[in-house]
Order: sequence, then C-alpha cells, then structure tokens
Amino acid sequence: MNNFAIEKDGFKLNGEPFRIIAGAIHYFRVPAEYWRDRLIKLKACGFNTVETYVAWNLHEMSEGEFDYEGMLDIEKFLEIAAELGLYAIVRPGPYICSEWDFGGLPWWLLKNDELQLRCMEKNYLAAVDRFFDDFIPRIAKHQITKGGNVILVQVENEYGSYGDDSEYIRYLAKGMRERGIDVPFFTSDGAEYQMLTGGTVPEIHKTANFGSRAQEQFARLREYQPDGPLMCTEFWNGWFDHWTEEHHSRDPQDAADALDDILSMGASLSAYMFHGGTNFGYMNGANDYDAYEPTVSSYDDDAPLNESGEPTEKYYKFKEVISKYAPIPDVEMPAPIKKKNYGEIEFTHSAKLLDNLDNISSPVESVCPMTMEKLNQGYGFVLYKTKVRGPRDEQKIRLQDVHDRAYIFKDNKFVGIQYRNDTEPMNSISIDKEGNELAVLVENMGRVNYGAKLRDRKGITEGIGFGNNFVYHWQNYTLPMTDVSGLEFKEGVEAFDGTPVFLKAEIEIDECCDTFVKLPTFTKGIIIVNGKVLSRHWSVGPQRSAYLPAPFLKTGKNEIIVLELEGFEKPVAVLDDEPDIG
Repeated sequence: MNNFAIEKDGFKLNGEPFRIIAGAIHYFRVPAEYWRDRLIKLKACGFNTVETYVAWNLHEMSEGEFDYEGMLDIEKFLEIAAELGLYAIVRPGPYICSEWDFGGLPWWLLKNDELQLRCMEKNYLAAVDRFFDDFIPRIAKHQITKGGNVILVQVENEYGSYGDDSEYIRYLAKGMRERGIDVPFFTSDGAEYQMLTGGTVPEIHKTANFGSRAQEQFARLREYQPDGPLMCTEFWNGWFDHWTEEHHSRDPQDAADALDDILSMGASLSAYMFHGGTNFGYMNGANDYDAYEPTVSSYDDDAPLNESGEPTEKYYKFKEVISKYAPIPDVEMPAPIKKKNYGEIEFTHSAKLLDNLDNISSPVESVCPMTMEKLNQGYGFVLYKTKVRGPRDEQKIRLQDVHDRAYIFKDNKFVGIQYRNDTEPMNSISIDKEGNELAVLVENMGRVNYGAKLRDRKGITEGIGFGNNFVYHWQNYTLPMTDVSGLEFKEGVEAFDGTPVFLKAEIEIDECCDTFVKLPTFTKGIIIVNGKVLSRHWSVGPQRSAYLPAPFLKTGKNEIIVLELEGFEKPVAVLDDEPDIG
C-alpha cells in the first residue's frame, strides 16, 4: 500500500524522502473544461503536486442540499491530477479565507443569531458536521493510501489569525479521521507569534505562510516545531486586488528569488497562487480593517498562469528555479486556448428595475427592514420600499449600518448613494403632505473573508430612519438576479435617468472562444451571460474587463444582460481578445 508520512527528518513517500513542490489551483475558480489544461501546465513547470481549497459555500449553497456538478466536481479534478502524475493537497476548511465570500463559509450560517463562527459552538459544529459527513468521504477515497493522489489534508485555515480554540482544531481533526482521512494533517498560519500560538496544536504538523524572507520566517516556525520538514503552504508570489486600488504586481525575478530562497533551504512549498482564476458571479470576498474593501471579480493574483490560463514571465522564471532542485518532466504543453475579439455589441432592449420589481420578486412584509440572510437570500441585491407619511421638513435619510452600497429613491426618482464606508448619512429629502414612497436598493458587494468582522450580514442591518425617527413597516424585495427571465424588456435604450436599468443584447456566435467583456462607458453593476451572473463591473477599477470563458458561451444565439446602477453614456459592450485588469 502506498503511503505518505511526516517524519522528523522530512516528508516520506513510500519510505523515500519527498519534497513537495506544489501550486495552488482552485477547481471552483476555473471552468471544469480547463482543469486538464491548467494541471498540465503546472506539471510542465516542474511542480509535482496541486493544492486546492474547498468552497463549502458553493457545495452547500442551500442548507442541507449539496452540489458537486460541473466546476464543483472536485473528485474529477483530483482524478485528472492523478492521471497526470500529480499528487494533491486538499484544504477543506471549513473556513478557507482565499478572498472568497465569507471565507468559504455558507451565507445561511448568518441566519442564526445564536451561532458563533469557528469555535466549539454547538450550532456551528452541527453545520460543519453535516458538511463533513457528506464531503470528507468523497476525498477519503482519493487518498494515496486508497490508490489515489491526496497526500496531505489541512485542518481549518490560518486559525491563529482569528482565534485560539485549540479544542475546535482537535474536533475538526478527529472528525476527519472518523470519516476516513488517514493521511497526515497539517495547519498553516502566518509566521507571527500570535498566529502560531493561536492556530497550532502540538500533535498536528505546522507550516507557515509568507511571501519573502524565508530564513526569518522558518526560524520563527522552528520555535514552535524544532524538527520535521519545513513547508511554506502559501508562498505569496503575487497579490489580489480591491476595487479602487491599483493593480498589484510583483517583479517576476523578485518572486523567483524568493522561491529560490525557500528551495535552497530544503523546504517544501505551495505557490499561492499558481493559477488564480476568477471569482465568478458574486463570490468575491472583502477585507474590513479601517474601511470596507471588496475584492474584484478577477483573481488573476499576478500568478505564473494568468486569469485565462496563459503562462507569464513569472511562469518561466519559476520553471528555471525549480530545475535547479528537481528534474523538469518532459511534458508537451497544451495548444493555446483561442481568444477572440467579437467586436462591439449594441444593447437593443431595456427594462427598468423599479418598474419590474413584481416581475422578478415578491415582497415580504416586515415591521423593520430585514437583512438579506433573514430573507433567506445569499447574494445579489435587496430592495426596501415603504410609504412615508407627511408632511415632513427636509431631513437626512439614516441608513443604519448599511452593507454595502445603497441607492435611495423618492417616488422612483434618484436621491443619492450611501456607501458602507460613509461615516454619516449623506442624503436628505422632504416629505410632501400626502406622503412619498421611499425605496432603498442595497447591493451586497461581498462578505468579509478575513479577520474579526466575518459576521457580515447584508442589506440594512439596523434600520432606516428619517432624521432621528425610525421608519417602520416595509416591503422587502429579494433580488439575487439569478433568474431575470420575468423582466419585461422594451425595445430601445433611453438615456440613463438615475434609476437602475437592465440592458440586453444578443450575439450570434459560430465559434466559442475565450473573450473579455468590456463596458467602456458604464459605471457600476453586474454582467449576466446566458442567464448566469458572470462578474461585477465598476469603473473605479482596477479591473475593467470580465473574463468570459468559451465554455460559458454556446454556438448560435447568446444573451448578454447588464444591470447598470449608476449610469452609462453609450449602450455598447465590447467582447475583446485582450484583458484589462489594471
């Protein structure tokens, strides 16, 4: 029987010394049709192992209902890797961070006010146990001890950055053992005292996450683990982007030198990311330290393979470094995936959101505005509507603790925007004697994925006030935009009038190729292709194109819908063969 072990003098594969040279590729960020392409390129670069997180929130999008189809078929992903002779490291969380919505935790955990995250709280553990019951046996059958390729499984993720509940770490490890995991466990944390103290337990192998200064980082790790193999589970060779920031890039030679430093110490590693892929749909996360910072849809991450899977200069620099420490296999690179410029596409039909609320949603009556989670909704938008009695003098509209970006309307006329980072109410109105309708559309721009503010409920989380008075009795409209087939589109596109509008275009395609959607004169909203939410768009950048893989298209007629929230000049999209991520 094959086996993998962690011993004092190193990793051992079937009793022989083995150095892990892994690269991170997340199956859920890459179209399944492209898994083989990406994995071949991983092997051709000299890597011997693929590492992946597991996105619990995609596998159990609805509580108790599990999905492993298409891009979620992790077993197929592991099988392809095995066919190519690659070993695998699986990181099932349940929390993964990863700049992914809620760090991979399912949104519906936030429906329960009593539930506490990532600790020995019974409601949380019951949800984790149900997921592990369904998921862990699927991975167990792919372990090296069962003839598969999984050699290591991680327990939780960077837990020392969040808490110090050692019994929780042990509970997860015990649960995975009982469900069939028999390969070694490990934890990974930043190489700081607080993180290593809170995130590790003596009996589980410890690894560190960092992007440079390998000798210093590993020295800190050695204070907690005097022997055993050194490993950097997340070698940060690039970085991710938030909206409004500059695009992050790291000099390829600098990243290669840092890789060389790790390998020269005899250590193992996983390049994070080798291929980042895309936060398709609404799945980007966010950070919130001094301010809320949502992550862009692209997860290019300045990785050796770019967002659409093409080798970069960093790829070839890494291959050169790895060749000093391990033989590079003779692997034929796949043919380049064709990209196509389909040109300009004119939007020909439009539908105003405020005129179509009852066509795509049904209102829920409540005394106070309800959060998205309490409305049994995970992602997208929620709209609150009520009639405010008058007359009232002009006063500020108080959106108390809005998560994340709110658009305010009086009698279907645009009033203003309130963003989560605004420190005080930004907009004022008066109320006529006969009263006025007040509507507030709130966009969920991505849940916090790291740190102390994970409990990030969406919508209006405290209340809506007019001046110092709360306003009661609301209609709550859930608007996930996952099914907009009920929209009543009208022919023609009028100038933007300040209210959200859907624009629709159709394109005939005789050859499906990768392409990039660009909206040169649009401001903010979402892009829906063939009924599926593809990406967010926002003119503040850095990302100014949305990756549209060929598998998301079809020969014949394709439909592109854009929900525009803040305005456009020309109703035209461009399907280009070149990306623009800043």
